[in-house]
Amino acid sequence: MITDVTVKHARNKLKEPFITAIRSVDEIETLSITIETDEGLEGLGAASPTLKITGDSFDSIHSAVRGPIKESIAGMPLKSLEQIVSNVRDACVGNTSAKAAVDIALYDLFSKKYQLPLYQLLGGYRNKIMTDMTLSIGKESEMAAKAESLVQQGFKALKVKLGGAFQEDLSRMRRLRQTVGDSIQLRIDANQSWDAKTAVRFIQMLEKEELAIEFIEQPVKGSDFEGMAYVTNHVQTPIMADESLFSAVDALRLVQMRACDLFNIKLMKTGGIREALAIADIAEAAGILCMIGSMMESPISVSAAVHLACGHRNIIYADMDAPLWLENLEEILEDGTIAYDGPRITCLER
Repeated sequence: MITDVTVKHARNKLKEPFITAIRSVDEIETLSITIETDEGLEGLGAASPTLKITGDSFDSIHSAVRGPIKESIAGMPLKSLEQIVSNVRDACVGNTSAKAAVDIALYDLFSKKYQLPLYQLLGGYRNKIMTDMTLSIGKESEMAAKAESLVQQGFKALKVKLGGAFQEDLSRMRRLRQTVGDSIQLRIDANQSWDAKTAVRFIQMLEKEELAIEFIEQPVKGSDFEGMAYVTNHVQTPIMADESLFSAVDALRLVQMRACDLFNIKLMKTGGIREALAIADIAEAAGILCMIGSMMESPISVSAAVHLACGHRNIIYADMDAPLWLENLEEILEDGTIAYDGPRITCLER
């Protein structure tokens, strides 16, 4: 049975600042969770606060984990995984990052108890996945130089952060396509920075110039489901829901409104693996392909997300580059459950 839940705070420096339309960070702040059992097993989970997206801060995550979430699972037998993760979900309102950290630790415990790698426990569909690499928003020349470097490192897909002035963003995309050529996939993440009509006008310009954008993430505010549907129905380029998608309820609403073409699943939004699985299943039934994504997070939570993606056949895209931004990645991943080889991520058999 579960005997204790402990919390530890850490900060890890990035190699360079990560800049989007809504924030700039130069380190990853992590709250790591350890759940202990009377069998001597330890499950590891983690969460990173992203106040502007999830509404969770370091203090709120810590309070939720040490308070109602810990109380909801203390003394429970590990074999009742579905009941335990349900208790975590219902322990408090919101607090998806705190719930994700504990949920990840519980799945880690369960995989250790039954001596199966997590991706096998979750379906075992594959053991490798290819990630894209993100280009922070910045000067056009700097973004082009970075893109060229990443292509030389073997990356076949680049996710471009936009959200500046209309013409500047358009010029950035022209320059990037010219720089990387036609064989590299370019994806755009607007991070909610446009209104619906601006998004349509911008995307139609990309289409007119045949810049061949693979898909565009969250062009409008996450709460603007009608705006998402408007954009999706007025452009040819696939539109991916990110900040609009926190739960299975959101997934159903997006499907019913035909508000997007693709889903981006992130554990810090869903509250962990259990809800993410429900979203992936809903998407599969609706014919919507999924991407596994992350915030700027700890390799612990990123590893769990990679295992989830490898376990489920409907999660075919990956935006799992956050650990690649860390200064001390090799040291952090030394005892981890995933390994990076350029854009290829492998789930390890431990």
